[in-house]
Amino acid sequence: MNPSQFVSALEAASLPSVFNPWRDHCPIHDVENAPERRRKNLQGYLEAAVDADVRTMWIARDLGYRGGRRTGLPLTDEVHLDSAAALLGGIALSRATEGPPVAERTAAVIWRVLARIGAPVILWNVFPFHPHADGDPMSNRCHTRGERVDTWPLLEALVEMVQPSRIIAIGRDASLALSELGLETSAVRHPSYGGQTEFIASMYELYGVVADEAVEQQLPFADHDAEWRSTKQIATRQQTSDVFAG
Repeated sequence: MNPSQFVSALEAASLPSVFNPWRDHCPIHDVENAPERRRKNLQGYLEAAVDADVRTMWIARDLGYRGGRRTGLPLTDEVHLDSAAALLGGIALSRATEGPPVAERTAAVIWRVLARIGAPVILWNVFPFHPHADGDPMSNRCHTRGERVDTWPLLEALVEMVQPSRIIAIGRDASLALSELGLETSAVRHPSYGGQTEFIASMYELYGVVADEAVEQQLPFADHDAEWRSTKQIATRQQTSDVFAG
């Protein structure tokens, strides 16, 4: 399977209470041809990575409503689209939404580390889409075991295409899920829920990067953007046990 075929397979997927950014259109934020733009973003990103023989994957849990749901690129918000384009040789990436660019806390930390490392990687998620609470599309929830199993062939196809020599699992959920596929990974803490400093330090250690003073500082975000501290996020976090339940 090549990047074009892979994106087409993603586009074909449809699940309840799940937003597929390469298929679905958000009536609140998206421009008219948003799904097409996100497909082009991802296909261009993967083609550039494959052409450059990128063999490292960073895999987290699932898309967030402020990041990959809007851009079509995992772990990448609109603020860092230019960074993603530059890291892969200046490829063309475009926004698919209206209004000011939206930042995501996790994406900010991911791209801070990537900027320091300076090496391209393929960013992905165990569950490739954005799962949300029923009737609340602008929320995040943990995907279920059933949803993950339904989309395993997509992850397996991507791994087969990339043939990674190194996979870094971001967060416990991702690490446990990837172990079910028998994939060997290096596990690091997820940067959310107070894990930013530990995540950065672990990544720098894996890449042999000398930490700077900034590692000890939390990235500043306005109070209205502190989604990780909201009641909704605490509630959805408690659903994590459902993800790995039978």
